[in-house]
Amino acid sequence: MDDDHYSLAVPFYDLWHEDGHVPLIRELLPPLLKGVRRSVMEIGAGTGLITRVILQETPAEVYAVEPSSGMRSVLVNRLAEDREALSRVTVLPCGGLEAEADEPVEAVVMISVLQSFDAAQRADLWRVLRRQLEPGGLLLFNWRERATPEPGEPEIVGSYRVGRHTYEIAGQVLAVAGESVKARYVYRVKQRGVVISEDEVLSESHWPARERLVAELEGAGFARDGAPDGMEAWRLPK
Repeated sequence: MDDDHYSLAVPFYDLWHEDGHVPLIRELLPPLLKGVRRSVMEIGAGTGLITRVILQETPAEVYAVEPSSGMRSVLVNRLAEDREALSRVTVLPCGGLEAEADEPVEAVVMISVLQSFDAAQRADLWRVLRRQLEPGGLLLFNWRERATPEPGEPEIVGSYRVGRHTYEIAGQVLAVAGESVKARYVYRVKQRGVVISEDEVLSESHWPARERLVAELEGAGFARDGAPDGMEAWRLPK
């Protein structure tokens, strides 16, 4: 999570995510945050789309963890539009494995972030998050079982009109090995059908089976809590 190739995707990030998982998270996350009053750590805050939800739904102080300087610049500019948000959000320029709050937090939120960690990194992640959470603390993340993808040709996965330009995202699965998927994304800006800007990002994501994920969390000392389909909620013992 410390590779700043994410900065290349910044102009496309909100367009794509508002067209994807973010509207659903706005429905599913608030009830799970009910009762959280003091502090939240958000791993992979990105440009602040989910940070804003946390601020709206809780009075908590937020530690927004984001390794990408490009993403952080948008996040801080978004906070600058709201004086109260500026006083409540501390932006940590690091990845999830390096995150440290000043004191244990009530909840940790990770939205569309877990797949950035491979199996060995997840083992470290659970230890880090256990240390960051207070006894009885809550870990929240989104997760769904998904079919194993197959390598193929590039496909347009998003296309958005911005003034006279079209912002287009093409994705291609390159290779699959166990839970790991290597992919290529191309971010293009077109004017009257002509490409005027293009950036390529190679990425690797990791999609463990639910049984493995459950075993990892239980082995790390977390206990499953109630959550709607599409979300996972786990607590530390008090």
